[in-house]
Amino acid sequence: MTRRFMLRLLSTVGLSAVTGASAAETGCNSYYCGPRSDHFDGRVFFNPGRDRMKSFGDLVRWRLSEGKEEWPESRPSPFRDRPPARVDGSALRVAHVGHASLLYQTGGLNILVDPVWSERASPVPFAGPKRVNAPGIAFEDLPKIDVVLVTHNHYDHLDVDTLERIWTGHRPRIVTPLGNDAIMKAAVPGLEAEAHDWGAAVRLGNGVTVHLEECLHWSARGLFDRREALWAAFMIETAAGTIVHVGDTGFGDGSLFERWAKKHPRVRLAVLPIGAYEPRWFMQEQHVNPDEAVRIAKILRAQNALGHHWGTFRLTDEGIDRPPEALAEARRVHGLAERRFTPLHPGQVWQG
Repeated sequence: MTRRFMLRLLSTVGLSAVTGASAAETGCNSYYCGPRSDHFDGRVFFNPGRDRMKSFGDLVRWRLSEGKEEWPESRPSPFRDRPPARVDGSALRVAHVGHASLLYQTGGLNILVDPVWSERASPVPFAGPKRVNAPGIAFEDLPKIDVVLVTHNHYDHLDVDTLERIWTGHRPRIVTPLGNDAIMKAAVPGLEAEAHDWGAAVRLGNGVTVHLEECLHWSARGLFDRREALWAAFMIETAAGTIVHVGDTGFGDGSLFERWAKKHPRVRLAVLPIGAYEPRWFMQEQHVNPDEAVRIAKILRAQNALGHHWGTFRLTDEGIDRPPEALAEARRVHGLAERRFTPLHPGQVWQG
């Protein structure tokens, strides 16, 4: 049994031996020790006012339900990207790797968010959601990566195999919400990562700052570590405006996004999830659908928006083509021009 597989098993059962922290300590869990707050009760993190989660019974009910649309075994993207070494100044280049993985190039920095190059979004290599298309950027075609941002610890966002490859070849600065750094360091010897709370502003250099903000989601790597690491959205502040990057979020009553808009009024680009949203009775508290994504873009008064988190890993019940179809209808309903909100395919590039 390999060391990597053993670490994944430890993560799955949530043993505090992974980080060396004792769960008996005040304010400690498997991944994090720290002061209590309005979103950390000393053991788990939570969204204030939204502490209820779906039960195991709800999960079983969903898994046994009908209405799941089939996915193809393979759906290659028509796009393929080979990024430039750098994009300087206020120009912005965004390339979709696939699912929730994106490469941002601006201000002379290369920033990867939620990088996943693995075949499966899973704790094991032989089961779990499998890619139906290759990464839109070949790993060897990546430019020098300066910064990696990881939104939360679900396997379709935090992939330790990919992080090890990036760390070995690029030695980037890694920024993530509280607790996720412990998972990375346990899996990748020598890796350095910094973890921050909601509200933190982290200077990345070249006039670029990333803000970690609350989003409506949760975390887990296994059955016994639910909400033991924090989740966040990233507001990437640049000289030409802010990029709002959301890995996963529910919509709630919409007030959270009103608060974002007040705090970050110059949104140049909103990069929002548009997939993994059916059935709504199960998913609505954690994943927006395309209509809600359009509503978020309008609340933020974003100049443009891009849709990700669809078409690569089958995670929920909707068919592979449903997210862009639903996005087109949502744009029509809300009076948003087609060019203002584009659903990205792997390898597709947006420049502005």
